[in-house]
Amino acid sequence: WSFVVATITEIPPVAFLPNFVVQRKVLKPLRTQAGGTIMAGKLAVDRGWAINVGGGFHHCSSDKGGGFCAYADITLAIKFLFERVQGVSKATIIDLDAHQGNGHERDFMDDHRVYIMDVYNRSIYPGDGFAKRAIKRKVELEWGTEDTEYLQKVHTHVEGALNELKPDIIVYNAGTDILDGDPLGGLAISPQGIVKRDEIVFKAARSRRIPILMVTSGGYQKRTARIIADSILNLHNLGLIDK
Repeated sequence: WSFVVATITEIPPVAFLPNFVVQRKVLKPLRTQAGGTIMAGKLAVDRGWAINVGGGFHHCSSDKGGGFCAYADITLAIKFLFERVQGVSKATIIDLDAHQGNGHERDFMDDHRVYIMDVYNRSIYPGDGFAKRAIKRKVELEWGTEDTEYLQKVHTHVEGALNELKPDIIVYNAGTDILDGDPLGGLAISPQGIVKRDEIVFKAARSRRIPILMVTSGGYQKRTARIIADSILNLHNLGLIDK
């Protein structure tokens, strides 16, 4: 297990740690986040919205991890809702992390109950051509894309996706690795742009009375935590989420 986890997390020294240490220090926190996504899915159906400040392991599929993702929480949450929650038979994934969400794409490749919209930097990991076949609405961005172009595309395609199919649940993968200066994202979106992006998605969902589950996914700068908090506060101030 230690070698597998070292490969997934891209931290070679993890391979030399005893399994019990890897389980306690690496995998247990990731399992907790994955459980949070599943719980948030049920809460979103019950209350109209839910946010897991974690999760969004969109490079992990049901049979393979990768890209820092060890558990396929998005897949697990959607399958839980399909199997255990009455009235949920269609889901839309809106993946706005800087990277292609190849994990859930592979899992739902032939599942017509799941509509996938993915907006990502075309020049970076994972470049999974096979998984792209599962994307119903694909928006590939150039390196260094900035706010104006990005927000226009997000607004146009979120509206288009939800007009094309009204789902019973939206799973919104809200990665902040689109932030300018992120070492892995390669885009140039401002903090204000991220706040506006989340607002666009929540307005589209709430105006249609579609339950929305948000997970925070990638983001590799210290300031992303503050931006996520600011975005959630903005959603609250606008009345898009409540207590």
